[in-house]
Formats: sequence, structure tokens, C-alpha cells
Amino acid sequence: VQLQASGGGLVQAGGSLRLSCVASGINFNEYSMGWFHQAPGKAREFVAAISRSGNRASYAESLKGRFTISRDNAKNTVYLQMNNLKPEDTGVYYCASDPRFFDRRASSEYYYYDYWGQGTLVTVSS
Repeated sequence: VQLQASGGGLVQAGGSLRLSCVASGINFNEYSMGWFHQAPGKAREFVAAISRSGNRASYAESLKGRFTISRDNAKNTVYLQMNNLKPEDTGVYYCASDPRFFDRRASSEYYYYDYWGQGTLVTVSS
């Protein structure tokens, strides 16, 4: 199983990035998917999650309105569109797979996710 995240980079505050995560070795449409963020020196935090079909999503409250999660099951890919980026968004972003049916309240809990990507680094300059 491999989750390959990409799309990170250096961006100025107020800018945008779109992260991608391509999954292989799993039946992608049988997994809910999530994104987590780890800022330097801090614990990993939930960003967003999306259901198997893509019709439901959940977000960290502080990120609503700026980030959007989506998926393309034909491409085995989940995306994270990040707009109006802030310096505090700096860190490594990880995608992860959740074999359970989408559960909005539980989707933020990292221990439900079984496979994790290697992460992609986002740096937002002020």
C-alpha cells in the first residue's frame, strides 16, 4: 500500500496550493480519506476528511472556508485545496486512509486511519 502526497512548496501568505495524494495497493473507493497537518514542533492535527463517494466531508473548525477536500475515485486521488494561506499553515501535510464508513465526528481521530503517506511540506512566508 502506498499513499503518495505531493503539491507542497513555498508560498506567500494569502496564496493557494493544491495538494494531491495518489493511493495504490488499496481499493480506493472503499476508503474514507483524510488530511492531517503537523506544524514544526507540534502534534499532528486533523485538517479534513471525505467519504468514500466524496459526497460528505468534514473540516477542522478553524479551517472551514479556506480549505476544501475532494477526491477523484477514477484516479485514486484525494485533493486538498488550500486558499488564503497563513504562516501558521506551515508544516507537513499527510494523507491517510480510513477503512470505515465516513463518520463526521470520528473522522478527526488519527487512530482510525490505517495507512499514511509520507507527507508533503508546505511553507507559508509572511
